Amino acid sequence: MNDFLQLVASRQSDRAYDMSRAVEPEKLERILEAARLSPSACNAQPWRFVVITDPELSVKVGKATAGLGMNKFAKDAPVHILIVEESMNITSFLGAKIKDKYFPLIDIGIATAHITLAAESEGLGSCILGWFDEKEIKKLTGIPANKRLLLDITIGYPAKDKRKKSRKSKDKVVSYNHY
Repeated sequence: MNDFLQLVASRQSDRAYDMSRAVEPEKLERILEAARLSPSACNAQPWRFVVITDPELSVKVGKATAGLGMNKFAKDAPVHILIVEESMNITSFLGAKIKDKYFPLIDIGIATAHITLAAESEGLGSCILGWFDEKEIKKLTGIPANKRLLLDITIGYPAKDKRKKSRKSKDKVVSYNHY
């Protein structure tokens, strides 16, 4: 298996982090650079990455993701990368209207994949969270009320071993030349 497939195979959603290990700034910078360089429709780059590294704020943001038994672990994540949707450029906007596809969500999904794979390549764990109190996190971080906070990606050193990946079989998700 090539290096990239090994990286993809080893990446998992980590829900426990080693509280004694901080994420090195240089690793975080490389992860953010991978996100910044990710492709987007018409090069719109419709995102802003709000990086939470302050320990007290990280706990507060993590607590704002918990609820109904969800994301209890997030308060222990040393880093949160919040992904805020920004405006698309005119070309992406027109393409989205003509083709009835909302490209910013696709673009942010691609950037998210880049972040999680870059974290894995740095020996870090990550988990993509979509369940959180958006108003509370905006209040904590100064994200304008009129912006959409779409995702919170937790980053840290995993505290647990890798799990076996469970995926649908190839024949259930891949076909050639027809559906």
